[in-house]
Amino acid sequence: MHPLVSLAKRAVEEYVKHGHVINPPDELTPEMQERAGVFVSLKKAGQLRGCIGTFAPTTANVAEEIIKNAIAAATQDPRFAPVDEEELESLTYSVDVLSEPEQVTDLKELDP
Repeated sequence: MHPLVSLAKRAVEEYVKHGHVINPPDELTPEMQERAGVFVSLKKAGQLRGCIGTFAPTTANVAEEIIKNAIAAATQDPRFAPVDEEELESLTYSVDVLSEPEQVTDLKELDP
């Protein structure tokens, strides 16, 4: 499992089971040290179960952004009830780290 996905999974499981927000790992990968917006999505049986993210960073680094957004995806997505402990084993996770937004001056510049 990719370290970013593993961090999201660990954050959700610890929060749902114990109500505790984990700390970032002691040794951050280079990607975790960066500042960027992050989206965390949870799926159950292939269907969306929660998704929360930020377009721009709101925390000190990607690791903290993942922890914050993973917990929010599991507990605060208004489209779904909060994830309960019985669901944890059936969830799959995805983490998307966003790059800097680029300004466009014409719709033709967009890559559909």
